[in-house]
Amino acid sequence: MKVHEFTVIPSLPERLSKLRDIAYNLWWTWNSEAISLWQRLDPDLWEELDHNPVKMLGTVSQQRLREIETDDSLLAHLDRVSSALEEYLGASTWFDAQRDDPDANRIGYFSFEFGLTESLPIYSGGLGVLAGDHLKSASELGLPLVGVGLLYRRGYFRQYLNTDGWQQEFLPELDFYTLPVDPQLDQDGKPIYSKVKIGKREVCAQVWKVQVGRIPLYLLDTNLDINHPDDRELTAQLYGGDTDFRIRQEILLGIGGHRALQALGIEPSVYHMNEGHAAFLALERIRTLMKTKSVSFKEARVASSAGNVFTTHTPVPAGNDRFSPDRMQSYFGEFFHDLGLSWDEFLGLGREDETNAIEDFCMTVLALKLSTYCNGVSKLHGEVSRNMWKTLFPNVPMDEIPITSITNGIHIRSWLSADMATLFDRYLGVRWKMDPVNTEVWKRVAKIPDSELWKTHERRAERLVSFARERLKKQLIRRGLPRAEIRMADETLDPDILTIGFARRYATYKRGTLLFTDPERLGKILNNPERPVQLIFSGKAHPADNQGKELIRQIAHYCRQDDFWNRVVFLEDYDMNVARYMVQGVDVWLNTPRRPMEASGTSGMKAAANGILNLSIPDGWWVEGFQQDNGWNIGSGEEYDDPEYQNRVESEAIYEILEKDIVPLFYDRGRDGLPRGWIRAMKKNLMTNCPVFNTNRMLREYSEKFYLPAADHSNRFLENDLELATSVVEWEDRVLGHWDQVQIVRVHADGEAEVFKAGTEVPVHVEVAIGDLDPEDVTVEVYHGRLDSVGNMVNGKVLKLEFSRKQGNGHYLFEGMILCPVSGRFGYAARVVASHPDVPVQDRLKNFVWG
Repeated sequence: MKVHEFTVIPSLPERLSKLRDIAYNLWWTWNSEAISLWQRLDPDLWEELDHNPVKMLGTVSQQRLREIETDDSLLAHLDRVSSALEEYLGASTWFDAQRDDPDANRIGYFSFEFGLTESLPIYSGGLGVLAGDHLKSASELGLPLVGVGLLYRRGYFRQYLNTDGWQQEFLPELDFYTLPVDPQLDQDGKPIYSKVKIGKREVCAQVWKVQVGRIPLYLLDTNLDINHPDDRELTAQLYGGDTDFRIRQEILLGIGGHRALQALGIEPSVYHMNEGHAAFLALERIRTLMKTKSVSFKEARVASSAGNVFTTHTPVPAGNDRFSPDRMQSYFGEFFHDLGLSWDEFLGLGREDETNAIEDFCMTVLALKLSTYCNGVSKLHGEVSRNMWKTLFPNVPMDEIPITSITNGIHIRSWLSADMATLFDRYLGVRWKMDPVNTEVWKRVAKIPDSELWKTHERRAERLVSFARERLKKQLIRRGLPRAEIRMADETLDPDILTIGFARRYATYKRGTLLFTDPERLGKILNNPERPVQLIFSGKAHPADNQGKELIRQIAHYCRQDDFWNRVVFLEDYDMNVARYMVQGVDVWLNTPRRPMEASGTSGMKAAANGILNLSIPDGWWVEGFQQDNGWNIGSGEEYDDPEYQNRVESEAIYEILEKDIVPLFYDRGRDGLPRGWIRAMKKNLMTNCPVFNTNRMLREYSEKFYLPAADHSNRFLENDLELATSVVEWEDRVLGHWDQVQIVRVHADGEAEVFKAGTEVPVHVEVAIGDLDPEDVTVEVYHGRLDSVGNMVNGKVLKLEFSRKQGNGHYLFEGMILCPVSGRFGYAARVVASHPDVPVQDRLKNFVWG
C-alpha cells in the first residue's frame, strides 16, 4: 500500500496567530506569564499534553478558539506575552559589550542530549538538563552560540513500576509535527540534510531546529525512507542499543553534526564538546581543513584544536566511552586515510598509551588530545579528572595538567517557582532575572519578611503534596493494587510535615537506599508523633542497570510497609515537571553519592534557588556551596575503601543530623508559628548559592576563560590559508627534532646550604645546553613549593627564569628569584619546556626536561 503524506497544522484565527510564534520559541519555558497564558487556554488540556503548546494549539477545539477571540482579558494577556518576547529578542545583552562583531565568534555546542522542557523528551537526566540550561543562559547573555544534537523520535524511556516495584520501560513515539521543532529548508524550499558514511553505508540526516530564545538548536533525524532500516533507528532512542549502536550515534553527532552546520552555512570559530560523545567532531574538523586548505594533518590539528573546548562530566574511568580496535576498523577503516596517518597513529589519538596495540579507543582521550581548553564541572571534579588522566601527561605536576574546572550551574528562572519569583520581584527588584550573578542583588533577600518567605514556601509544599497524591493514585491504579490502598493515597503526605526529597538517576554510587540502612531507626524518626518526617523519592534506572532497578524496588517495598506507608512515597516517571514540583516544594534536598563520584550534581542547586536546604555528602558542587549555616554536610569528605563500612558510617551521620539538627530546627516555632532559625538558613542559602550556582555565571566563565580566547586563537590560525599553523608546525618540527640536545647542566641557588628568613628572596641560576636551538625556543622555569613529610612538593608554583647570558660551549644561563613569604620546608626543581605561544598545550607539556 502506498501512503501519500500530508501535514495538518493548527488553524488559528489571525488575532491569535501570535500564539504560534510563542509556542515555537522555548523562551516561554522560563517566562511565568507565558506559562500562565497556556494554562488559561485550557488548564486540563495543558496538563494532559505534558505542557506542549504546539500540540495544544492543534488539539484545542475551534469553539474554544472562538471564545478566546472575544475574551478581552486573555487577548490582553496574549499581547503582553508577545510584546515581552519581541522586547527580549531585541534587547542588548552582556555579550554585545564584549565584541564589536559577535557573529564572527560563533560557538558550536554539541551534546548528546538537551533537556529544555518535558514536552521535548530528548534528555535522560543531569547532562541533558545542564545542556538545556546552557542554551537558555547563552540566550540571556546574547552569546552567538548554536546547539547541535540528535532528534530522538522516542526520546528517553518512560517509566512505571509493576506490582513488585520493578521498573518497566516504554517508548512512545514522538510526532515531530506536534512539537516545537521546525524542519530546515534551503532556498528552494527543500529539506536540508547532513550526509555521513557510517560503516559501508551513507546515512542521510534531516536537520530540524528548536528555537531557544535567541539560540538555535539544530537536531539530526535519520528516520528517512532513503536510509537503510538499521540507520533509520540511529535517532530512534537516547542511550539505546549496544556499543556498536553507540559508536554509530556518536559518528552521526560529531561528524554529521559538523556537516549539518556546513549545510546550513554556519562556520563556528569555537566548537564545544559537552562530554566525549561528540569527540569525532574533532577528527572531522581536521579532515575538513586538510581537504579545503590543502594542509597536512599536523597543520590542521594545530589550527583546529585552538578552537576546541571539551567538558568532561565523568569521574570514573568506566563511564567514558571506549571502542575496540576492531570496531574502530569497521567505521574508520577508510576515514583514517584522509588524515594521512597510519592505522596505529590514528588509534593512538584515542589511547592513553599510544604504543599499546590492544588498548581500546577512548572518546575522552581523543577529546583531551585535540582540545586546547578542557574542564571538569566542579573544583573537586577538576582535581579528580587531572588525577584520572595524568598518564597522558607523565612528566607534568598534577596541578599543571591542562584540565581546569568550571563549576556547573542552573538556569534559575527555569527552576524557580512562580511564587518565589514574585517574591523576588517585590524585594529584590527585577535585576535578579537578567543579572543573577550580582551578589549585591541577592543580599536583598535579607529584607524579605520571614512571614512572606515562609508562606510562599508553604504554598509550594501544598502544591507538591496535591500533585504527589494525584500522581500516586494514578500509579496505584495502573499497578492494579487493592482499592483500599489506592484510597489511602488521599491520606498520604502532609504539607505541614518536614519533607525530604531525593530524586535522581538510580545508579548504585548515588546510594538511593542509604537512608534505609537502619529501617527501625528511620521509622522512629518518620513517625515521631510530635515531630514527624516524610520522604518523597523519584528517579529512573538505566534499562540495563538491574542493580539500579533493585534500589527502586526496595524503596517501593518500603513504601508499602506499615511503618512507612503514609510517610514514604515514590513518584514514577521522573521528568522535568516532577523535578520542578519536588525542588520547589520539599524542605530538605538529600544527596548521598559515594565521594568523589558525583562530578557536580545540579538538582541540589535547583532546590537551593527555591530556598530548600541541602543535606549532602560533600561531593561535586556542594563542596563549594556548603557554608556551615546554609545546609548540612554528611561527614567531612572522607573517602573509604570499604563501601559497606562507609554506608554504615554515613547513614549513621544522616540519622544524627536529622535527630539533633534538622528536625528540631524545623519544628522550633515562635508564637507566630514561624520557624525563625530555619528561615534564617533559607535566606543564607539563597544569598550564598543563587549568585554563584547559576548558568549565567557559568556561561560568563566559559566565555572569558574559553570561548573568547579560543575564538581569537582559532581565527588567527584560519587567516591566510593557515599560514600561522604552517609556521607553528615548522617550528615544532625544528625544535622537537633537536629536543634530545636539551639538557640542564647545572642548578644552584645562592647560599643553598643556608637557612633563609621568611620574606627574603632566593636567587636561582640554571645553566642549560640547547644544542642547535636558540634561547627564544625554550622557556626555563623553576617549579617550587612546600615539601611534605616524605619530600613531595605540595601546591607548587611556576617561576619563569630570565635569559641572562651565553656561557660558551652552547650553554646558556637563566636566572630568577624565588620569594619565601612564610617559614617551613621548601624545595624547587628546574625544567626546560618548548616555548611557543601557539603550540598546542598538549605538545608543550609532553616535552619537559627536568633537572
